[in-house]
Amino acid sequence: MTASPLISASNLGRFYSVSGGMFAPSGTVKALDGASFTLEEGKTLAVVGESGCGKSTLARLVSLIEEPTAGELLFEGEPASAQVPEHRKLVQIVFQNPYGSLNPRHKIGTILEEPLRLNSDLSRAECRKRADEIMERVGLRPEHYDRYPHMFSGGQRQRIAIARALMVNPRVLVLDEPVSALDLSIQAQVLNILAELQEEFNLAYLFISHDLSVVKHISDEVMVMYLGKVVEAGAAKTVFDNPKHPYTQALLSATPVADPHRKKKRIMLQGELPSPLNPPAGCAFNPRCRNAIEKCRAEAPALVFDEKTELACFNPTPL
Repeated sequence: MTASPLISASNLGRFYSVSGGMFAPSGTVKALDGASFTLEEGKTLAVVGESGCGKSTLARLVSLIEEPTAGELLFEGEPASAQVPEHRKLVQIVFQNPYGSLNPRHKIGTILEEPLRLNSDLSRAECRKRADEIMERVGLRPEHYDRYPHMFSGGQRQRIAIARALMVNPRVLVLDEPVSALDLSIQAQVLNILAELQEEFNLAYLFISHDLSVVKHISDEVMVMYLGKVVEAGAAKTVFDNPKHPYTQALLSATPVADPHRKKKRIMLQGELPSPLNPPAGCAFNPRCRNAIEKCRAEAPALVFDEKTELACFNPTPL
């Protein structure tokens, strides 16, 4: 019998009311509009797209920083709630900027032990022991315990952020652009640590990124988003080898390939990302899409199963 997923989302949405100014009317921004997915133990679901597509909003909902305004979010079959202690410990988040996510006034030991003090009744000695164990696991030394964040490099700070997320034994890590602020060599080190931790603890990852070259090597499933909506989703190998949505194709065409003999045609997107306060009629991608037909400008496509992937497009073409 197949185990139930750790996280299930159905038509998940997050809407924000925006007050109008002197010359602008009030409105509603649909930062996330109808995302559905499952996340299983030991697997990585990558969420990709341009800035403003809803990736970080999704991260905040899954990590219970914000409540959804539409749809349903389940943790192990139960409605997710920040009021349930088990739910708060189940999912932990690692933010993009290691320079801003750590309190500069606290020593590393205090930063690491804070989640335990808030979510457990362990003694001070037990908290210290747990901190030492996790620090060693992410490649930090015991003497780092009494140092401050400014004394570490960006890669070391991100290791500290990962260690803090692991302190309460979570089963899911939400990784919101965890390596985008790091140099390439340091990115590889952090990604290797994440891969080792996933294998050791059977962790599930929700990996938020705009870098498809990173996503390709670490994800089991990929969900491509545009202006708050999912436009293509499926197994990572299928999406990368045979993308069908014009937006996915454009993203992949901009990804460097480490093969000088492989010919690759760059697909240039025209225009800017539309305002989420005033999205275009029909398919949100139609003003920038090379495949747009009249139906695309009048009607929004639903996300439906298309052979091996889910696709929201009226006129898909092979890459």
